[in-house]
Amino acid sequence: MRRRDLDIVVYGATGFVGSRAAQYLAGAEEAAELRLGIAGRDAARLEALRARLGRDDVQVVLADADDLEAVEATASRARVLLNTAGPFAKYGDHIVAACVRARTHYVDITGETLWVRSLIDRHHAQAQAEGTRIIPCCGFDSVPSDLGVLLAVRQLQRRRGAECAEVKSYFQMFGGFNGGTLASGLMQAAADREGRARDPFLLDPHPHPPEEQARNRDPLGITYDSDAKAWVGPFLMGFVNTRVVRRSAALFAEWGEGYGERFRYQEYSRFGGAFGLPTAVAATGGLAAMDVTMSTGPGRRLLEKVLPKPGSGPSETLMDRGWFKSETVAAASSGRKVRVRMSHQGDPGNRATVRFVCEAALALVLERKLPGGVGRGGVLTPATGLGDVLAERLPLAGVEIEVSEGRR
Repeated sequence: MRRRDLDIVVYGATGFVGSRAAQYLAGAEEAAELRLGIAGRDAARLEALRARLGRDDVQVVLADADDLEAVEATASRARVLLNTAGPFAKYGDHIVAACVRARTHYVDITGETLWVRSLIDRHHAQAQAEGTRIIPCCGFDSVPSDLGVLLAVRQLQRRRGAECAEVKSYFQMFGGFNGGTLASGLMQAAADREGRARDPFLLDPHPHPPEEQARNRDPLGITYDSDAKAWVGPFLMGFVNTRVVRRSAALFAEWGEGYGERFRYQEYSRFGGAFGLPTAVAATGGLAAMDVTMSTGPGRRLLEKVLPKPGSGPSETLMDRGWFKSETVAAASSGRKVRVRMSHQGDPGNRATVRFVCEAALALVLERKLPGGVGRGGVLTPATGLGDVLAERLPLAGVEIEVSEGRR
């Protein structure tokens, strides 16, 4: 990989998130000496983006996702390919395959779990054997969940010698959606004719018995949670994040670094304050209505007409006002608990996502002590592929992380 002429290539660089990722990397002090590339299919838009970046050394790389030769050439030039071009099930197959063949590390911002499952089936064995890190889900889906659990469980294990029994995460957030994210969700809903995305262990290396699946089903209703000290309900992205966290737990267990034999994970939206219950009822009802609408062809066609189109997204003002807070609570059978709080000022699906995925790419290029050493590869998760390295980088990038301990 030292013979590559580019350190990081941002694919989909002219898109809503891609252009912001390119700006983040071009302006990062650590990346001043890195060789950056911006890739896509529109030469004029790429040149215009390079002009806005203010770095003449940034390379423009033309590569349509359907042009296999161009995609192969792009992957072979890069040490790390950062992909923001969704829907990923539509545009990502050739890109990931090219990265695996070229032994190029890969990160993206997908939340399309069915597509990630297909990557595992097609590429995990080869990437694992050759030490290539293919790490999807490095945006808001699913970095806070995956790293929050990792930090909480390891705190119990390393500091207290305790085995983790259960972990729960609670989210609060404000922000908007970009058209690419919504298009990805609609595409997965259309493809999921058999309801496979509802499998709580969809991304695990091995199948789980029906009774274990039943115990780990996504929450549907509203309840008062003593750990959150608030009303909680289903979290919008819980059906993505929980699958990623459970894959992390399963991979760590295979490597002798497991979270615990009794480990269970679930996550929720948290509704605090005097109006917590009515807010929880309204939000959960709206989420259920959206789920029903997306499950039918007419419903998806209606949403395609009224929702933002790919390439568009929230205003700068709305993204400035956006924020998220997450709290992950890990409990040992002894009653000892660890809490990991993570927060960020800025739209979760856009501003925070850009920080997460860019810091993931920088970690792969700059950090020498990645978890598992140089030999670790496969279709990984943020926790298994980047772990403590990414957790240590994020506070330096404006993400607040706090770890605390207590009892029941």
